[in-house]
Amino acid sequence: MREPLKNTDDESFLRKLGPGLITGAADDDPSGIATYSQAGAQFGLNMLWTALITFPLMVGIQIVSARIGRVTGKGLAANIRRLFPRWVLLSVVLLLVVANTVNIAADIAAMGEALQLVMGGGQHGHAIIFGVLSLLLQVFIPYHRYVRVLKWLTLSLLAYVAVAFSVHIDWEQAIRQSFAPTLSFNADFVAVVVAVFGTTISPYLFFWQASQEVEELRGGNGTSSLRSTPEDAHRHLQRIKIDTYIGMGFSNLVAFFIILSAAVTLHVAGITQIQTSAQAALALRPIAGEHAFLLFSLGIIGTGMLAVPVLAGATAYAVADTFGWRQGLDRKLSRAKGFYGIIAFATLGGVLLDFTPIDPIKALFWSAVINGVIAVPIMVVMMLMATRAEVMGPFVIKRRLKFLGWLATVVMALVVATMLATAW
Repeated sequence: MREPLKNTDDESFLRKLGPGLITGAADDDPSGIATYSQAGAQFGLNMLWTALITFPLMVGIQIVSARIGRVTGKGLAANIRRLFPRWVLLSVVLLLVVANTVNIAADIAAMGEALQLVMGGGQHGHAIIFGVLSLLLQVFIPYHRYVRVLKWLTLSLLAYVAVAFSVHIDWEQAIRQSFAPTLSFNADFVAVVVAVFGTTISPYLFFWQASQEVEELRGGNGTSSLRSTPEDAHRHLQRIKIDTYIGMGFSNLVAFFIILSAAVTLHVAGITQIQTSAQAALALRPIAGEHAFLLFSLGIIGTGMLAVPVLAGATAYAVADTFGWRQGLDRKLSRAKGFYGIIAFATLGGVLLDFTPIDPIKALFWSAVINGVIAVPIMVVMMLMATRAEVMGPFVIKRRLKFLGWLATVVMALVVATMLATAW
């Protein structure tokens, strides 16, 4: 047995940050970077408002998912299994596995391409290295150490803030258009807005943050669920709130700067079509210089190393909860073979997809469609669970959080409806 981590009221601020910070940072994965770059390249500063709108929506729904995990001591899939028909759970988890595996493939491909741009060599060879390295880190590093690695990887996102400050920006105009953009309702504009929302609010984030709260319980940051130890509620619910606000704030701040960087460089130069994050980095090179190109490329690699474990881990938690398997990054391989098997399947499956004739851009589009479609029912289920005393006991969510959570759900439903309407 591993020695549990001690937890005191005067624990450092960094130790208080964990599930929320990592979840928010993982949202800015290479696929997300490509979407934000496309938004800035195609519509310039008129897309900055999206990062402001998605922030409160992300905060609301992610706090709900974290509270479900901490209060019940179980992940989302385990709670869904208790309350809903099995076919509902199996359908959702199957779609989640498909969407996450395709997303992993796109992220690993982008990382391989980014390293190829910086160092040369074969893109596919780099992709294999990244996939295997990510898998080994998850399997062989104990959770309480591994989570520190993930926290440090969040710093890679600061590369995109640095990129913005390495080029000339009219800040007065940028701030003005963030709050008073020129909106259009043509199909292209709507499609990019839908893509940004679909990329930012994703089901794997819900499953990951809830499960990481359960991991925190196993790791010693609290001894049991809040329903069992209500005297710990105030401290942990406050920590969840602070952690999630900072994590989602960090996520949306980085998204803002990626859109801004693309707007003041690519859009101004007339480059309006970006399909991958590596393509965005390459397009920056002659416009913003070698320094900006290098920062952007290395940021893709760093965010990919953060996002791939989150995608694979969220998949494994969902499947393990569905079938009642032992789970947890704090367990040794021999004691959670099914759990780690799913991590290996999702990670290496993503690597193998990069060697097939499947178009990664089209695959990523369908991954986004699947994510968007399953996000809405999952959010509805989460909100129903979070407001039921039989699940949450005395910790059912209050009016303000209930409003934010349902608002995020309604907005995502509108996004999905618009996405489906414009796709056909």
